[in-house]
Amino acid sequence: MKSYQTKTKKFTGTDFHEVHRKAFGLYKEIKSKTKRRPYVRSAYFKKEKVFLELFWQHLFDKKNWRDRIRRLKYYPYAIELIQKSRFEPESKENPNKRTEILHRFAGITKENDIFFVQIKEDKRTGQKWLISVFPLGK
Repeated sequence: MKSYQTKTKKFTGTDFHEVHRKAFGLYKEIKSKTKRRPYVRSAYFKKEKVFLELFWQHLFDKKNWRDRIRRLKYYPYAIELIQKSRFEPESKENPNKRTEILHRFAGITKENDIFFVQIKEDKRTGQKWLISVFPLGK
């Protein structure tokens, strides 16, 4: 699987509220550009919309605060990867729900950290949702 090399910088900070403020600020910036659901357009999916709301729900389902901080730090990388990457993801049918396809994109940061971005696609409607972003390993 080919990986996209990002150009943005990772959010810094060790406190959840500090990192959350930066990540949610980026989300609000994207959200202010539309009247309805916030989205970014994907280069790989021929400029189709990838909705961002589900990421925040998924993030707050996590019990571990460290894991939340770790994922939030990679949020700007996820947005850039969705917008600019044309590399083919690893795609498979969701084993828990047959009407969904899960796409996993790989990326590399400036610091040479490997991370993954997961996007869920509804087969029936064709809508795509950002589910998660996480680095390789711990």
